[in-house]
Amino acid sequence: MRLRTLIVEDSRLARMEMRRLLEGHPEVEVVGEAGNADEAEILIPESQPDLLLLDIQLPGRNGFELLESLDSTPLVIFTTAYSEFAVQAFEQNALDYLVKPVEADRLAKALQKASNLIGHQEPRETPGEQSVTEGRSLLKVTDRVFVKDGEHCWFVPLAEVRLLEVEGNYTRVFFGNHQPLIPKTLNYLESRLDPQVFFRASRQHLVNLNWVKDVESWFSGTLRLTLRSGQQVEVSRRQAQRFRDLMSF
Repeated sequence: MRLRTLIVEDSRLARMEMRRLLEGHPEVEVVGEAGNADEAEILIPESQPDLLLLDIQLPGRNGFELLESLDSTPLVIFTTAYSEFAVQAFEQNALDYLVKPVEADRLAKALQKASNLIGHQEPRETPGEQSVTEGRSLLKVTDRVFVKDGEHCWFVPLAEVRLLEVEGNYTRVFFGNHQPLIPKTLNYLESRLDPQVFFRASRQHLVNLNWVKDVESWFSGTLRLTLRSGQQVEVSRRQAQRFRDLMSF
């Protein structure tokens, strides 16, 4: 399985060095380069990378701000000259944190982590190729799905799944009193679910709209949803307009 990778780094020399290091990893396919967050924000939906090799200090918006602007993100390995951002990086669910100059063995270990995770997920569509979900009908709210977490298994009506939440490189599924963690990306799960029922509130959350009890305006143009379970989910500013369009007359 190829590991589609986008390099986001403002230094041309650093991008060249990263490409040189990646030459020793035939499983890695570099699908593009970006010199700043604005370029990356355009390239990510176009190139559909599995992995970002992301510098933190970029001109304009930094790497963290880039991630905050995305509704869904690939796996992320931060590359930076500064060690003091490590805690914040892992709070952003970073797969790894490499301090420049990047050492070949550390990069190899980080790429192995990414490959292992991608290997446990469904293949993703690449530009010009047939989607893995093409020809496969969307799961309906009346369908039941098999969920497994360790030794525990459930056969759950989708109508009972109220929320899906990113946790690290996995997804936590909320239904009844259960919240198992499954080795699927939120992006993949979103591609299998009916968008008229399961709404992408942010890059962290996918919400079953049938469970929404209250909606209120929140900070900076965002919305806050309260579910019948009492859980609250913030809708990103970008997705708030989509929510209004979807739910209005």
